[in-house]
Amino acid sequence: MKSLKYHFLSLIFIITCLNCSNETAEDEVTGSLEPKSYYEELNISYGNDSDQKFDLYLPENRNSNTKTMILVHGGGWTSGDKKDMNPIKDLLRLDFPNLAIVNINYRLADADNKPYPMQIEDITAIIDHLKSNKIKYTISENIGFIGTSAGGHLSLLWSYAFDNDNNTKMVCSIVGPTNFTDPAYLDNTNTELQELLDLFGLDLATSFLEEASPLHRTTTSSPPTILFYGGKDPLVPTTQGTDLRDKLENLGVVNEFTLYPDAGHGWDGIELLDTWTKLRVFINNYL
Repeated sequence: MKSLKYHFLSLIFIITCLNCSNETAEDEVTGSLEPKSYYEELNISYGNDSDQKFDLYLPENRNSNTKTMILVHGGGWTSGDKKDMNPIKDLLRLDFPNLAIVNINYRLADADNKPYPMQIEDITAIIDHLKSNKIKYTISENIGFIGTSAGGHLSLLWSYAFDNDNNTKMVCSIVGPTNFTDPAYLDNTNTELQELLDLFGLDLATSFLEEASPLHRTTTSSPPTILFYGGKDPLVPTTQGTDLRDKLENLGVVNEFTLYPDAGHGWDGIELLDTWTKLRVFINNYL
């Protein structure tokens, strides 16, 4: 599941041009954790694996109420890198200068290392690190998620099933899989898609597929959720979005759903601008 980064790069250019008169000077990175100063640190280790690293961006004038947005890249659970999410990180820094941002890598799946629960465990380790260092970083425990493709799946799953303290205030999935028991997956004839699904294991029990599916882990206390899907996506059927939307509606969970009928596994132009416009309002309302 390919990254959407190049589409977001074009959107950054558009928004930068529109907002150029509102730009403010940015402090130099000082290496200090003085809360009045902007601070960033790249490749912070949270485990022994070379992929267990994240980038941290802390806004100036932050305080104990400062919230954190966590970015989760895509790549079919087997590839991708946090740098793929840098365009979204840059958009957030433009439009939400008071947010802390954490852009994460996680261990990639292969024949010997299944995506679930390994990658969920990595997200938990990152959240634990942030909580244990909240005084050092001068941030709150409140978080949001933006995930694309496989990262959308991981963002939804962690927020719905593993956030035991209900710290997640909003979650966004852009073309993220939500339900591995969907007939559109179980009965598919797409070789590329099947190879991705086989990462979770062959001949899996329905109970395991449900355990790894955000749709089956939703509850009435799930956080506000915003979803974006393409009607011609060859990897993520429309039902992955519509079924989760309907489940959230039935549970009374705040949600927004957008389907771009002619888009595939990503989009650009006016549709991408629409995505950011809606997501920006959602973040402002719930995070």
